[in-house]
Amino acid sequence: MRNGAVIWITGLSGAGKTTLARAVAAYLREQSVPVVLLDGDDLREVFGVATDTVAYEGAARLALAWQYARLCRVLATQGVTVVIGTISLFHEIHAWNRAHLPGYFEVFLDVPLAELRRRDSNGIYSRFDAGELSNVIGLDLPVQFPQAPHWVVRYDSRDTVDTLAAQLVTRAAARTLLSS
Repeated sequence: MRNGAVIWITGLSGAGKTTLARAVAAYLREQSVPVVLLDGDDLREVFGVATDTVAYEGAARLALAWQYARLCRVLATQGVTVVIGTISLFHEIHAWNRAHLPGYFEVFLDVPLAELRRRDSNGIYSRFDAGELSNVIGLDLPVQFPQAPHWVVRYDSRDTVDTLAAQLVTRAAARTLLSS
């Protein structure tokens, strides 16, 4: 993955995208791989998107996902491995990524809604249930789950983030080497 690559980690809110992305980035840094870690929550702030307004409805989410994808391409074409944790569940984004991002490796974190609600680290599900929040992917906004991710990680409470990070890097590296 030294020629630049993008590891795109997606899933619903609370699936563990940020946690896994941080662990993967740390794992790669330990191997002296140049890495940039991008996180959807941080990028929304960078791009000035408020998550509690109508500016965060479906069309705005798609526009933001396009910005993420294009930023990943700029960084990866400079020889950097980009690890991004983002919801960005749009078929057209995933298709574009496959066609335009070097070393693209898509990971889908498949976590049951009951577990997402239990975790609810950002209070999204409880605020939605209380009527304080709308425009939540998977609740009142439709979901376009990935059609052909390179790796689906189905929730298993026995998995550790370090184990998943190591598996992800191994799988991504093998795919990148085989496709080059």
